[in-house]
Amino acid sequence: MRSIGGATHRSSHPLGRRSILAGIGAGAVASLAGCARGDSTAVKPGTTSLANDNATWDQGYLTAGRELKKLTGYALRPLSNPNPTSYRQVTQISLQTTKATDMIKWASGYFLKSLARTGELSDLSSIWADCERKGWVTPQTRESMSYRGSVYGIPLYESYYVLFYNTALFRKHGLKAPDTWDELLHNAEVLKKAGVVPFVATQTGNWPAYEWFQELVSKVDPEFYAELISGKAKYTDPQARKALQIWQDFMDKGWMTPADFDQNNGPAALKTGKVGMFLHGSWQSQGIAATGMKPGVDFDAFVMPPVERSARRSVITESGVLAVPRKAVSHEAAMANAAHWLDPRVQRVWTDFLQDASANPLSRPGNPVMAGLKDRALKERWTLLPRYGESGPPNLIQGNTDDLGSFMTGAMSPRATLRSMAGRASKEWAAWERDEA
Repeated sequence: MRSIGGATHRSSHPLGRRSILAGIGAGAVASLAGCARGDSTAVKPGTTSLANDNATWDQGYLTAGRELKKLTGYALRPLSNPNPTSYRQVTQISLQTTKATDMIKWASGYFLKSLARTGELSDLSSIWADCERKGWVTPQTRESMSYRGSVYGIPLYESYYVLFYNTALFRKHGLKAPDTWDELLHNAEVLKKAGVVPFVATQTGNWPAYEWFQELVSKVDPEFYAELISGKAKYTDPQARKALQIWQDFMDKGWMTPADFDQNNGPAALKTGKVGMFLHGSWQSQGIAATGMKPGVDFDAFVMPPVERSARRSVITESGVLAVPRKAVSHEAAMANAAHWLDPRVQRVWTDFLQDASANPLSRPGNPVMAGLKDRALKERWTLLPRYGESGPPNLIQGNTDDLGSFMTGAMSPRATLRSMAGRASKEWAAWERDEA
């Protein structure tokens, strides 16, 4: 699963300026780094170390690293720390020392901005410009990788938020992937009558509570969603109220799993037909395939259609980043690998491992489900919207995610939830701007 930025843990407080971490020495790094899986950050000729928080991806990094070595002379050496809290601490502290790993996996958006404003990340703007010239990256993703106009991250992957479904279950009940909102509602009604829970929805693990929020708000009005996550619109505006009313209606009809549903059981529930549709990042393809279901044969996916036919089609996207610490042990090698990470030859083996898509529009996913979605998104020029979890000051996102979890359990009404979120937004955006002054 994806981790930094909210995908497997509660968000941490945002980093302050460089002085917050000043004075923390290498000894702290050594003690914390003992939790990491892999070798030390010491130089190993022909490799660049990559700190990350997901050991299940080690094989993917090694495979992609072999392709990188053909291009740059340097393979990847993953240093995995599966404890999210420890990983954040190790990374934030090590940036202040001469023991920084060569590359780090981090989250995009405001998590990256929080780290970049310490001054301890390398400016990758020239690398980004070169990737744009080659067509390896889309200009609209630059903002989520930037801080104060400079780029500090290269996209690690690009996932869409989709609704997975069991193709045999849909055929059994005469259903198809919906292209309109009315068709989506029809599918839910048919499945419910057949004794199948239409949708997976949960707040277990905290971060999943915002999945349905981002999805429904963006499908009510994608332009409003973009304004909301940039602090220019209010959570109490009509579009947000409409989204939560739809959500409340779905729950009242019994169309959603209980709020304490374990999302890790989603793939199995989809395979057995206990649930009809599973809203999640497209990276979940790997987990569903692990149950024995074949993408494009046993399961497929679609992007939720807009509530109003006239609304522009949009899709929530997620991308982690590769960043290079300013004090990386093998800085030159790390910069070379960052510059070639989006090369189609590297992306081909990487996305085949992930069973997901690449941020490089020229790299076609091997997974037929994702290939079809990417083709349609490019052809129809869907609006790409960033995931909510990285789209605001971390304290704002964490507090609002907690509120959404309370809404899902029935502890807060739609109106009370949005009022609370609006009050927090006013406070946290003001605090962020003060820190930036």
